Amino acid sequence: MTSHQTVMLLLDLALILVLARVLGLLAIRIGQPAVIGEVLAGIIVGPTLWHGAISDTLFPVPSRPSLSALANVGVAVFMFIIGLELDRTLIKGEGRTAVLVSTLSIALPFGLGTALATYLYQDHRTTNELAFVLFLGAAMSVTAFPVLARILSDRGLQKTRLGTIALASAAIGDVLAWCLLATVVAISGSGTGSQLLILGLIPYVAVMFFVVRPLLRKLIARYEWHGLSLGVLATVLAGLLVSGALTEWMGLHFIFGAFLFGIIIPREGADKLRKDIIQQVGQVNAVLLLPVYFIVAGFNVDLSQLDASGLLALALILVVAISGKFVGAFTGSRLSGLPARDSAVLGTLMNTRGLTELIILSIGLQLGVLDKDLYSLMVVMAVVTTAMAGPLLSLVHPQQQPAEEYVPVSV
Repeated sequence: MTSHQTVMLLLDLALILVLARVLGLLAIRIGQPAVIGEVLAGIIVGPTLWHGAISDTLFPVPSRPSLSALANVGVAVFMFIIGLELDRTLIKGEGRTAVLVSTLSIALPFGLGTALATYLYQDHRTTNELAFVLFLGAAMSVTAFPVLARILSDRGLQKTRLGTIALASAAIGDVLAWCLLATVVAISGSGTGSQLLILGLIPYVAVMFFVVRPLLRKLIARYEWHGLSLGVLATVLAGLLVSGALTEWMGLHFIFGAFLFGIIIPREGADKLRKDIIQQVGQVNAVLLLPVYFIVAGFNVDLSQLDASGLLALALILVVAISGKFVGAFTGSRLSGLPARDSAVLGTLMNTRGLTELIILSIGLQLGVLDKDLYSLMVVMAVVTTAMAGPLLSLVHPQQQPAEEYVPVSV
């Protein structure tokens, strides 16, 4: 890297931090999650406005590989934290309801998404139709666990039965959605590694749970009373990066390895350590690295050529995404005996997609399963479904909402 490229990289990072902060605050001022403003920051600097003149000027092509590398590290850490936040105790006492809600809120949008994909494929052909159909179904099925958790916390619902069911359903749904996506990546045959390496995934998962997890339990037991030392932090971060590298090498994607490493961190006797990792690592990641990801993702969003057929496709995507999630969650809730209003609340909450959806869409673009036009439309869907959650929740579950402080961890 030349001196000029270093200067541009540092200036670009400073600009990204300011844009994310300002637009994140503006989003909060109008009652939206900060992630909405941060995603819009990426779209604003992308090719949608002035045919990419802004992005080419502020973020010249030579500096983009470095930005992409930082963005990938940010996503890996984010996925690790998502895995770390998942807790099986969430489903205690509400397991049947959570499983039913999560299953139907995955199955219905997945089925509708695959049906829509057969129609959209005519205008967005890729090399693998099966991968395209399955990917679109998986992309429709996502719920953003961090955004949902933040909404519940802001409204004081996280300790209620409804909040517990929502968190448990989203947690189960996240695991199912990532399994679906892993299947699509394997089918696409576009991974970086040989398809034979995927056969090593099962023994790798076994080693992670039965060898690495016990070693981590000993490490955590030794350092739990001393807080988050630099040694423990370095070990955890190195572990998530190695795990991500191995799944990437196997032909899947590094996010699966990072997510898995977060899941295998022992929960027993490690509450303080987990909270410290989530708070300290999550804050730095959200402030410094994830905003870079939003900008990099925005480089591929181009709505400047949107025509009537594109608007029709967008309308169909929104109808399928919103109705599939809402009806699936609502039906599962009613079958579990929940009142209609509580079922409507769950249907609304399960429609939040946030950064989780953007990560999945970026994977589809990287693998060639999505073209840039459809990727752009799907990003709009992610923004709309996340933005509508708060206002719709106020309608179905009205209450006084406290003023929100800007905390950009939950995206």
